[in-house]
Amino acid sequence: MKTKIPILLLALGMLVSCNNSNKQSANTASGEYKMDRTILPIKAPVIPRYTELDARKATKPERFEVKAPEGAPNVVLVIIDDIGFSGSELYGGVIATPTFSRLADEGILYNRFHSTAVCGATRSALMSGRNHHMVNVGAVTEISTAFPGNTGVRPNDAIYFAETLRQNGYSTAAFGKWHETAAWEVSVSGPYDRWPTNSGFDKFYGFIGGETNMWDPLIFDGVTQVEKKDNEDYHFTTDMTDEAIDWIKFQQALTPDKPFMVYYAPGAVHAPHHAPKAWIERQNGKFDDGWDQLRQETFERQKAMGIIPANTKLAPKPDAIKDWEDLTDKEKKLFIIQMETFAGFMEHTDNEIGRLVNTLEEIDEFDNTLFIYIMGDNGSSSEGGMNGTFNEMISMNGVFGEETIDNMLEREDTWGGPESFPHFAAGWAVATDVPFKWVKRIAADFGGSRNGMVMRWPNGIKAKGEIRSQWHHVNDIAATILEAAKLPEPTMINGVEQVPYAGVSMLYSADDKDAAERHNTQYFEIMANRAIYHEGWLARIVHTRPWETEPMQTLQEEDTMWELYNIEEDFSLTNNLAAQEPEKLAELRKIFREEAIENKVYPIDDRSYERFNAAIAGRPDLMDGRTSLTLGEGMTGIMENVF
Repeated sequence: MKTKIPILLLALGMLVSCNNSNKQSANTASGEYKMDRTILPIKAPVIPRYTELDARKATKPERFEVKAPEGAPNVVLVIIDDIGFSGSELYGGVIATPTFSRLADEGILYNRFHSTAVCGATRSALMSGRNHHMVNVGAVTEISTAFPGNTGVRPNDAIYFAETLRQNGYSTAAFGKWHETAAWEVSVSGPYDRWPTNSGFDKFYGFIGGETNMWDPLIFDGVTQVEKKDNEDYHFTTDMTDEAIDWIKFQQALTPDKPFMVYYAPGAVHAPHHAPKAWIERQNGKFDDGWDQLRQETFERQKAMGIIPANTKLAPKPDAIKDWEDLTDKEKKLFIIQMETFAGFMEHTDNEIGRLVNTLEEIDEFDNTLFIYIMGDNGSSSEGGMNGTFNEMISMNGVFGEETIDNMLEREDTWGGPESFPHFAAGWAVATDVPFKWVKRIAADFGGSRNGMVMRWPNGIKAKGEIRSQWHHVNDIAATILEAAKLPEPTMINGVEQVPYAGVSMLYSADDKDAAERHNTQYFEIMANRAIYHEGWLARIVHTRPWETEPMQTLQEEDTMWELYNIEEDFSLTNNLAAQEPEKLAELRKIFREEAIENKVYPIDDRSYERFNAAIAGRPDLMDGRTSLTLGEGMTGIMENVF
């Protein structure tokens, strides 16, 4: 039976919401009021003092309410975790991602879009519109240091764009992975300043750290820990999607004229690779030919699809990655299981995003939504090592040699299920970063930083099924969304003057595939792997291999080791021109130094395990040297990073 709402209550609601005009003005003593959206919160008009005693005889003033500009679209921003440029079928791979493909068919696809090469840094640049060091997230907060640019404490002068939307009349919500709060700020002791609900979001449902168990996650609703739902088929990706769908429907039912912004960030496909069994089984046979064959076939498909230029060369894979034909039968069997699980995890996630799309269609808001789907916050991860792992916590805690091919194969039937916490072998990471050489963490290579991205917005972007090759970076998303919403970049938020965005809007390229690029210079640096892009050229240093803890050379030894590439002619970075173009290399190195100093990149820190020690790194630690902790009733849900 439907609930009957009293007519009087409905009438009251109509009175409150009757004025839908965006031309908010009021006569003041000093003249006509003009809204200034560059300073947030927006200042209300001054209402003259009343001298009339009786409200019945007085004329009520026009009610002041901040509303989004007329025609401002809804925004859905999706970012997948730990999948490289060629992982999906849309970019030449074999993992089925029909939702991603549909959005590209009905929108535009970018083939030169970049992340920072590691998750936390990428997300801080994405949400702030600045370079990640300017948000003090030089890598991930778990290895923060005392140096500016790496403290892990996001500053008040680089507020996230979600807060700009919220203070301009949007409802905002975030679902899934966060990983943008300092490790020592994620306990009941706070502070909560840099949690999602104090970072521009009215609603948050997800996990705070870098990863969680998809079968048994540590979930927060706002700042309150909640237990997972009692469902025998429970999986977090489905749960977070349900929550997002319910929130959108509720918000639109109550305020259909108020636009919303949803940040949808699943844990997939970061380890642990957890996927429903049926989705893993759908992958049977896809990877039986191994990573070398997958790499070659992906490369050929990319050329045929126009994803990469016809003259692109396939970069050689790192020497540490064995040829598939040299592996034993047991190794091949294990590695195939690992990749099938990874692919099932991704396909399942894309299906859940499809449910989100279906909801927007059901409520007739799909075409009025700027939908941005970023396939990866960095390249695919090689953090599973050369053999992969059934439980990635073993190697992450510095224990090596305990897992073998044989004892992992003994658990093959449970791979990807609740008993596992798995990651695939590094060979698959390279095979899903085609046509590049390197993977996640290698900011000096596009294999670490280039990711797929599509945008769909029929009410604002008319092109359909087209490729865009303008060079862009994740820090361009904030400016893109603000332009679509007809909002200026704020100069002051909550009394703090803001650092200008580093990124530029991408909308200029939407309906003009030949438009001149506007993002002309961009530095990269993650744990001493670094590069500078400038007007079609890239200079770089590959400092540390992702599966090794020690650098290949010292910072001082690298002065004569810089490489140089003309990316307009060399899409995959295979032709080092440093010797032929010394003046161009010197020019780019000078630009890198200027950018590094300006953006708080220096000093560069290439320490590995030492940075996990808070005392050595110079960051706070809640235990602060204590060796014991007194626990009491109700002290549940303590996250691992608290210690």
